[in-house]
Amino acid sequence: MSRRILVTSALPNANGSIHLGHLLEHIQTDVWVRFQRLRGNPTIYVCADDTHGTATMLKAEEEGITPEELIERVGLEHAGDFRGFLIEHDNYHSTHSDENKYYCELIYKRLKDRGLIFTREVEQLYDPERNIFLADRFVTGTCPKCSSEEQYGDNCQECGATYDATDLQDPRSVISGAIPILRISEHYFFDLPQYTNMLTTWLRSGAVQREVANKLDEWLKAGLRAWDISRDAPYFGFLIPGTTDKYFYVWVDAPIGYMASFKHYVETRNELTFDEFWDAENSTEVHHFIGKDIINFHALLWPAMLDGAGFRKPTKIHTHGFITVDGKKMSKSRGTFINASTYLEHLEPEYLRYYFAAKSNGTIDDIDINMTDFVQRVNSDLVGKVVNIASRCAGFLTKQFDGQLADRLHDEALWNSGTAIKDTIAACYESGDTGKAVREIMALADRTNQYIARQEPWTMMKDPDQRDEVQAVCSQGINIFRLLVIYLKPILPQMAEKAETFLNVAPLSWADLETPLENHTVNSFEPLFARMDSKALERVVEASRDGDEEDDGGNAAGENGVENTAGESAGETTASIEIDEFMKVELKVAKIVAAEAVKGADKLLKLTLDVGDHQRHVFSGIKAAYDPASLVGRLTVVVANLAPRKMRFGVSDGMVLAAGPGGSDIFLISPDEGAEPGMIVR
Repeated sequence: MSRRILVTSALPNANGSIHLGHLLEHIQTDVWVRFQRLRGNPTIYVCADDTHGTATMLKAEEEGITPEELIERVGLEHAGDFRGFLIEHDNYHSTHSDENKYYCELIYKRLKDRGLIFTREVEQLYDPERNIFLADRFVTGTCPKCSSEEQYGDNCQECGATYDATDLQDPRSVISGAIPILRISEHYFFDLPQYTNMLTTWLRSGAVQREVANKLDEWLKAGLRAWDISRDAPYFGFLIPGTTDKYFYVWVDAPIGYMASFKHYVETRNELTFDEFWDAENSTEVHHFIGKDIINFHALLWPAMLDGAGFRKPTKIHTHGFITVDGKKMSKSRGTFINASTYLEHLEPEYLRYYFAAKSNGTIDDIDINMTDFVQRVNSDLVGKVVNIASRCAGFLTKQFDGQLADRLHDEALWNSGTAIKDTIAACYESGDTGKAVREIMALADRTNQYIARQEPWTMMKDPDQRDEVQAVCSQGINIFRLLVIYLKPILPQMAEKAETFLNVAPLSWADLETPLENHTVNSFEPLFARMDSKALERVVEASRDGDEEDDGGNAAGENGVENTAGESAGETTASIEIDEFMKVELKVAKIVAAEAVKGADKLLKLTLDVGDHQRHVFSGIKAAYDPASLVGRLTVVVANLAPRKMRFGVSDGMVLAAGPGGSDIFLISPDEGAEPGMIVR
């Protein structure tokens, strides 16, 4: 029985352009949605611009236009950028909408009727130059917990502490630079502590990742506080019913924007009803994809509000980490704060879709874009492995057999190895561990390229008696290529569509994994994927560069943040060696004949290698990147004359070559086709 699913991404803020941080999340979401549809699960994907708040009001004022004019223009830009990256929202809406106003007021009324809304006077920071109460994001100062400077008025980006803006030391107004003064104002509060027990249970129900639940446990144990849901005029947003100068805080109406966008979707299509997905008792699913900087709003405040108002809670909240580029925070001065529109002027969207998928692991770990690795990964995997299979086989089939595939599989074991991984890949997609899915897919591509190299159809073609074998071998390659296209279709929808035209088939689905194409005619092969040009990536960086040294933290409502991580400094160098020393290193092709995890070791696999004239054992720290079973039969490169190293697990006789930043992002070096165990690598 198919699942019925509603999916959302966090709402981009209406006062800035779509950039890499937004694209990470929306690409992750789009891949997950496309996977569900590929499996036959009806899935609706909605989003909206987050339009309210002081920032929008000030941005419009700066441009000399109304907030409504600003958000209309930006909304069109955002929707266009997402379409450019093949992100298909079923509905892209705005929080400044009739639907959102209706549900904000409805939820507020229901919470108030249950005694969950109360008022009290608060001391609030006020900008005496601009005559405006300062929202948390418009105050910076020194963190009261760890003394880090230049922190926002609601939480510290260094130690993670949360606090009131009035707790900041040495506060300053971001708007004018003035020292704020305290003023008393009556505010409206939601009684969040009433939901401590419910949230404690819900967070351990599988609704969030374990590391997210662990982090939010700290909030619960410290004791939840009532949540201030109001802001004083002047403010761009919805008035709280019964008031003339109090507005709903942007973090009230932003998540309600998910409901509003879905309401707009159902009203314009008349295919289903709102209550089918938002009623408290139903069998449908609601999934939110967000950045880790806004998890407190989505996993504490939002489910409590929904529960209090009689609506269903999310089925799952999928949380991801931040984006860094070459190990550092995105920077305008370095040209790594890249907007979607700038990227699309120079590069294909599927390059980035694939790279993000290859780097995502379903956790809240940060994701680093290494510029060199970006180009190499795309060209090696997609052009050198996947498309290479189709291009090598198609020529023989179209020229010699009029595109006709054989009526049998030439190597059933290879076919079975390709279909046997479908459940593993499906589980990876479901959990967001697309990096592991990609590794499984590329391992299948490697096995297939090795199979074609062993069969040598170009040599067999010279013998008239082996024509049938050539047809069978190339048909086998095309059938495995078809499996690869199905597995990659959620990530690379454009390439999949071109492949479907070449294969002469209807749009592929997950069910097509069950049977191969036999006695079927394919069309002439046309290029499916162009190599990525490193010069074009350099042009993207150059076009993104300006003199602004300020980095955007990206933590405003609905925006995915970036976080600074340790990276090599520009001044670091690597010690040089002479060529004579390097020539002493003997590299050989090795075939992995067995692989197993090392008991008691977190990172090690024990590999048994065939190096031509003998076998040897090597320990390699690639456990996080590879399933041992997927390595058997694979060719790699080993340092053959490295002195044996005695370890507590045994003796490691050599070293296999691998590249990557570490952890799950480690990639074994594979020799070119035609290599055999024992060959010297030169």
